[in-house]
Amino acid sequence: MKCLTVLFTIITLSECLFKISLERRKSLRKILREENLLQDFLLKNCYGFFCAQYLPFAKNGHVSKEPLLDFLDLEYYGTIYIGTPPQKFSVVFDTGSSDLWVPSVKCSSEACLKHRRFDSSKSSTFRRTGKHFHIVYGTGSMKGILVFDTVKVSSLSISHQGFGLSTTESGKAFVNMTFDGILGLAYPSLSEEKATPFFDSLMKEGLLEKHQFSVYLSRKKRGSEFIFGGIDQSHYTGRINWIPVNYQSGFWQIALDSILVDGTEIACKGGCHGIIDTGTSLLLGPKYEMIKIEKAIGATPTHFGISEINCSELSNMPDVVFVINGIHYPLPPSAYTLKDKQVGCFSGFGYSFDGSWNLGDVFIREYYSIFDRENNQVGLAKAV
Repeated sequence: MKCLTVLFTIITLSECLFKISLERRKSLRKILREENLLQDFLLKNCYGFFCAQYLPFAKNGHVSKEPLLDFLDLEYYGTIYIGTPPQKFSVVFDTGSSDLWVPSVKCSSEACLKHRRFDSSKSSTFRRTGKHFHIVYGTGSMKGILVFDTVKVSSLSISHQGFGLSTTESGKAFVNMTFDGILGLAYPSLSEEKATPFFDSLMKEGLLEKHQFSVYLSRKKRGSEFIFGGIDQSHYTGRINWIPVNYQSGFWQIALDSILVDGTEIACKGGCHGIIDTGTSLLLGPKYEMIKIEKAIGATPTHFGISEINCSELSNMPDVVFVINGIHYPLPPSAYTLKDKQVGCFSGFGYSFDGSWNLGDVFIREYYSIFDRENNQVGLAKAV
């Protein structure tokens, strides 16, 4: 098909579609959709008459990208808008929880006073429910009320979205965090008040090209992003490996075969389970397992809850390899080491509160992660 051959270098998609037959148009649509290119090309190259005629070749939904800011490789957060007119908030897009919440203007906790607070009296679309809820995280907790209002993320908007307004926040972590609230992206069963999570609302409204989202985390202050409805091929190299999810847990939980250092199985012997969690900065595991890993890489525990690493020894340190679904995912020292101007180098591994494996940002920075609700699977590919 000559037109397809020159599609990317000579003519726009609109011109190409205009010149070829209906059957060839269907074939071209299939090829582009399989390569995740159709929606992008139609939106960029389709105008006027062509849009009206050819946009039906795309699905009703689309792909939407939300840029993230990186704070010290420990917090990644983006922007959402709530209410009418919209009020701006920064949130962590958290695959380890399912609820959306931001501070209420009625909250007087120290954490609330240091962040943006939602003023329901200034929104014409606000609706209250009278229901209360309480969420406990590994580093703090919040209490609040369940409400409804318009919520917008990038170009995606839900007009009657349930979310929480915190009236009390406890824990130093919430006081010191750079973001205002959390937008949960785990399965609905984890929702505290069984409110429909934001991503489920997007699916129900048919706003997405695909029922999936993906995340790219960079060590640079800018460049990281969440992609709702699809993937960005520029963020990874090689093939995507798909791993089934045990969604009954409510988390994006996958099976791990083992964890290796220098070819020796050092942890997760006989297999274990872990969750892919964008809301956790480190890579966490059971304390007794993590002690073995940190000893193997030469990290030294301190009284401050972190393990120090000699910055000058990085080139001599081993990879820590996670074997998942038969495929090796090595984390080199550059991936599992965090640097701070005052502290120096320290380990990106940590102890989980409940003894579970949590593959947080330390892992996701190295492997572009795709969360597929349609097929209940996670895709991993080497990030670039």
